[in-house]
Amino acid sequence: MSTKPNSFQTPIGTSDLLPLGSARWQATLQLFDEVSTRSGFGYLSTPIFEDIGVFSRVGEGTDVVRKEMYEFLDKSDRRLALRPEGTAAVCRAFVQHHPVTPWKVYYHGPFFRYEAPQAGRYRQFHQLGIETLGSDDPDADVEVMALAWEMFQKMGLKQVELSLNSMGDGDTRLQYAEALTEYLNQHRDAIDEEDREKISDHPMRVLDSKRRATRKVTDEAPKISDFLSASAIAHFDRVQDGLTALDIPYKVEPRLVRGLDYYTHTTFEFQSKALSAAQNTICGGGRYNGLVEELGGPVTPGIGFGMGIERLLLACDAEEVFPAPKSSLDVWVIDVAGGSHARDITYELRSHGINADRSFDSRSMRSQMRSANRSGAPIALIIGEDEVAAGNVALRSMLDNGVEQILIPRDQIAVEVLRSLGSRS
Repeated sequence: MSTKPNSFQTPIGTSDLLPLGSARWQATLQLFDEVSTRSGFGYLSTPIFEDIGVFSRVGEGTDVVRKEMYEFLDKSDRRLALRPEGTAAVCRAFVQHHPVTPWKVYYHGPFFRYEAPQAGRYRQFHQLGIETLGSDDPDADVEVMALAWEMFQKMGLKQVELSLNSMGDGDTRLQYAEALTEYLNQHRDAIDEEDREKISDHPMRVLDSKRRATRKVTDEAPKISDFLSASAIAHFDRVQDGLTALDIPYKVEPRLVRGLDYYTHTTFEFQSKALSAAQNTICGGGRYNGLVEELGGPVTPGIGFGMGIERLLLACDAEEVFPAPKSSLDVWVIDVAGGSHARDITYELRSHGINADRSFDSRSMRSQMRSANRSGAPIALIIGEDEVAAGNVALRSMLDNGVEQILIPRDQIAVEVLRSLGSRS
């Protein structure tokens, strides 16, 4: 019998984020932090798992809740769920902590849905998100979309298109749902079988379908814009005026209803035209003026979005923008005099805010130079027996094929390295 251990792999629909890719990932998070905080948003972190009611009460009947949510009983038999999306958890936090409004928060982290993995879509996926709670002002809608637009611009994305629609108020939704249900039932036999079950309970989700037969029917379906109240039209007009004033291009897309029940008024999606049509949505969101009440809170309007990091970086790949940052290392220390000097020097440099690394295991000069070249550090410090005897360290520039080299006193290392780094910036 073989005693060889199992060769474990990542679970289906998950992936490892390795150091070569994590620098770009971290740069994305850093950029989102900067853009969000500059707009007055504060960082919020909610638990990865919540009481299942947080999600089931706001998405009952959706595929997210019925088929895709990871749910489990803990050791005290409490029904919990791994969070499938961010907005409901943010609203739960709002109800629990009673913050001053408007409450403007941003978040990022992993989310979980049991669905068929495909390009840019995983069972454990990662999102950036923004939520503004406590304001019904259409300018708040514009601010949220403008923040996403700024993010795309700073990443260098050019082939991004904003689609926009209005779901109107509660009465609008009811009237439209009745008219849409009647129309869909009249054409029921022509609709894809997978979508027919949605007609009675969630007719607007049929508009989300990408199936050819269903889309042929919904192309001629009634438009929600024909049912908007005067106040809903005024809200939507103000949103469009704001986007125009900020030079953010958009198109009105009447079939855009998004997949969850809580949306009212503004709904929107950003699509990357550099990706295939089936997988090109990189950001989506909208207004939800009823979700907080569903979770036991007071009447509180809200607006926000979710942006998938994996899909976002695929769009960057397709446009060949936002490459991985260059090495964060400033110095590689090469020690062929026992190794203790590299130990002490790297510690000293790090205490001065300099990013420094070294080789281990008493490797040869040639091997350590190869490591220095691979590291991407612009400076190598070299310590051999001669340098130790003279109380010096050799500072070599790695930006000119390692030709330029000067000797510096051992007690001046940090000062000289900072000076050299400053001259290159």
